[in-house]
Amino acid sequence: MKQIVILGSTGSIGVSALDVIDSLSESEYSVLAITGNTNTKLFLEQIKIFRPRYAAMFSEASYNEIKGLVPPHTKLLGPGIESLAFLSILPEADLIINGLVGAVGFVPLIAAIKAGKTIALANKEPIVMAGRALVDECRRWNATIIPVDSEPSAVFQSLENVDAKSYFKAEAQIAQVLLTASGGPFLKYNGSLDNVTPSQALAHPRWKMGKKITVDSSTLMNKGFEAIEIMHLFSLPLEKIKIVVHPQSIVHSAVEYQDGSILAELSNPDMRLPIQYAITYPKRLPSPVKRLSIAEMSKLEFFEPDLNKFPCLCLALDAAKKGGTYPAVLNAADEIAVNAFLAGDILFTDIAKLVHSVLKEHTSQDKPISLSAAAQADEWAREKAKAILEAKTYKKAII
Repeated sequence: MKQIVILGSTGSIGVSALDVIDSLSESEYSVLAITGNTNTKLFLEQIKIFRPRYAAMFSEASYNEIKGLVPPHTKLLGPGIESLAFLSILPEADLIINGLVGAVGFVPLIAAIKAGKTIALANKEPIVMAGRALVDECRRWNATIIPVDSEPSAVFQSLENVDAKSYFKAEAQIAQVLLTASGGPFLKYNGSLDNVTPSQALAHPRWKMGKKITVDSSTLMNKGFEAIEIMHLFSLPLEKIKIVVHPQSIVHSAVEYQDGSILAELSNPDMRLPIQYAITYPKRLPSPVKRLSIAEMSKLEFFEPDLNKFPCLCLALDAAKKGGTYPAVLNAADEIAVNAFLAGDILFTDIAKLVHSVLKEHTSQDKPISLSAAAQADEWAREKAKAILEAKTYKKAII
């Protein structure tokens, strides 16, 4: 039986992962542990249904709310990052699904890697922060990362005859990766993006995701993050990653080989499919996802992204080219900016301005960077972003 730990079980990835596990054979897959943050009602329901041996609530207030309500078959751990790290190294855990959002997943990911675990990774931010160092740690500790996001998963699946422990050796065979982007809710938006509201930014036309990643998709910052993720996970130079807008979200990315062949993964847009593949890997089993009918498909469109309209993508790609601690600063500044936008404190177009302002203030350490350097850059960038936000100097930024 494969015993599974789900970090972030109440988020969109975690909910989908539990739905997938529920559809699979109970004799082959079991939920060993789950973690949540603030959605106590859903968390208690998940404990009741899946009966995990361990559970942890990251938020102290949420922990205090439920600590007397958890049934005896589940051991509730105290709040904080230490519990997430502890669950990531459980000796009996066969798979760690990291569905956390943001840099909070950095410490648990490092813990899982050093424990030699197989990690189904949806939490791309740690890879953005310190991808090369984390991949080096995977090799050192014989850990495996299977990407869960639909596009990196599609690349992983399209790497013919390359298993999860050696896909970083495939670079010589690859001409380029075609990384697809839906374009988000503002692909054909003709008005001023200054006036965009959080509810508009959260209305993604194809995917149902958490708030942070949905806003990042609307600015195309998420696609820049994925380019950095793919660059590190598959040891590819950024020049071999080509981003193309594909509004239908049927082709979830493709790999063009040196001989001109292109292998792609196609399916209806549903995160349960890449999640299930990571859970059952290397097996493929029937899934709850609606089958794609080729005969019923209309046209498939592909075109270049508008970098003037979506400057966040430019900022991400520029940080990737510079390397060092720039990607860690990019990620941290974006978290602060997105949260400020969702709170109504800044305009949609100010997200790029705030991130740009923080990056301009940064001087990177020598590369390649260490995990500690990435963590320090993350902390610096958050403080700098908050200071710039308070002073409102980002409003003068010209990108």
